[in-house]
Amino acid sequence: MDFLLRRVWPGRGRQAQAVPEPPGMELSDSTRDAWSADSTLLAALDIDAAINAHERWKTHLLDYLEGRTRRGLDPAEVRRGERSTLGRWLHGVGRDLLGHQPAYGVLLARHEFFHEQAAQLVEWAQLGEWNKAVQVLNGGYRYGSSQVVLLLKELKRGLPAA
Repeated sequence: MDFLLRRVWPGRGRQAQAVPEPPGMELSDSTRDAWSADSTLLAALDIDAAINAHERWKTHLLDYLEGRTRRGLDPAEVRRGERSTLGRWLHGVGRDLLGHQPAYGVLLARHEFFHEQAAQLVEWAQLGEWNKAVQVLNGGYRYGSSQVVLLLKELKRGLPAA
């Protein structure tokens, strides 16, 4: 696994990139250090919130599949991962915080794959094809989800120490 991560994050283990100063501000060294630590803490909190949002979305999907909610799911909407809470974060604040890291593009692709698998799962369930739905659930859906969470956690580990 470490070999794979070194290929995805070739700079792993090297000095973290400096946090850019806010435009138009000259910061003292102590203020710059505090701002950098605050930025790192906020990025870490945002990543934790992103993981939680992903887990809540999965719970909603399973509630739908198991009939615990009346709110239906449209496979076309499920397929649009950029509309999920995590997707909006990835295309907004997450991009600002992590977009410079090589793994960010991999994370976007895995998130898109996860939503494609989730949409397929909903389609099979709506057609009553439960054997096919279970295959997707235990295959690509779980794989995609675990990859999204793994990549988010790894990006968090790559943040500079506060």
